[in-house]
Amino acid sequence: LIQHYLSEREGQDRVENLQELINAATAFIAEEGYGQDAAAAMLPGENAPGVVEVSPLAAFLSHASLEAGDNQAQAGQDAVQLMTVHSAKGLEFTSVFITGLEEGLFPHENSINEQNGLEEERRLMYVAITRAKERLYLSHTQSRMLHGQVRYNMPSRFLEELPSDSLKWLTPKAKDARWGGAGSYGNAGRAGSTWQDGYTRQRDSETNDFFDSGSDRQRPARQIGRVGSASTAVTRMASPPRGNYPFKIGQNVFHTKFGEGRVTGLEGQDADARAQVNFKRHGVKWLQLSIAKLAAID
Repeated sequence: LIQHYLSEREGQDRVENLQELINAATAFIAEEGYGQDAAAAMLPGENAPGVVEVSPLAAFLSHASLEAGDNQAQAGQDAVQLMTVHSAKGLEFTSVFITGLEEGLFPHENSINEQNGLEEERRLMYVAITRAKERLYLSHTQSRMLHGQVRYNMPSRFLEELPSDSLKWLTPKAKDARWGGAGSYGNAGRAGSTWQDGYTRQRDSETNDFFDSGSDRQRPARQIGRVGSASTAVTRMASPPRGNYPFKIGQNVFHTKFGEGRVTGLEGQDADARAQVNFKRHGVKWLQLSIAKLAAID
């Protein structure tokens, strides 16, 4: 099936979805304690005719359907709902959690190379933020398993585009090392249009541009914060490396998991520094130099 999808023009996304399904099923089997040799489906037991034990497959499908959660909440009932940003359009919630705010996820890595792709991702970020009526939480990870591989991530550029005065760090460690660890932001609740930590949205025209009440209007998203435009953000990411790095572009390196590769890019400073490495067997990856175990080789 994977080989079939790879032959299609849009097949890569489908392959990635299949890999994520495999990852989810593998994690579920491990968490529930099913043996690796357990049959996916079970026939009625001989000692109890007509009774079918819950098979790993049936249990996983039940678990997945519960996690979907789009229509679980009844009117006026508190519930946690998991959905995509597209599915959330037109809806509002008291509390909203936006996860996966990392380069390569949100914005998606494909959007950077597509015409107007980054701007569309920014519009989706606007939609996601404006779903929250009272509390908004933003989070990112340091590393995650994605498509069967561990990836070391940089926080999304969208976080840096938000005015820092409107954010309250909930993870002190992440605040001290902004690019070095997992973390989360929150607005700690607000009444009317005033943030609880003293920041008033109405007093900042830049924030009004982003948190405008017209949640779903399809208009070009406005840049806010320290980064002035999409082109500025891209330029910042692609600018020539400056500072002291333990490696040089073109240098051969070795990683304990990914093997041999060659450094093709460097960016960031100090704890923010990361390297782009083209591995022979695993392709191009961005690695956080303060975390990744890279060694120079001749």
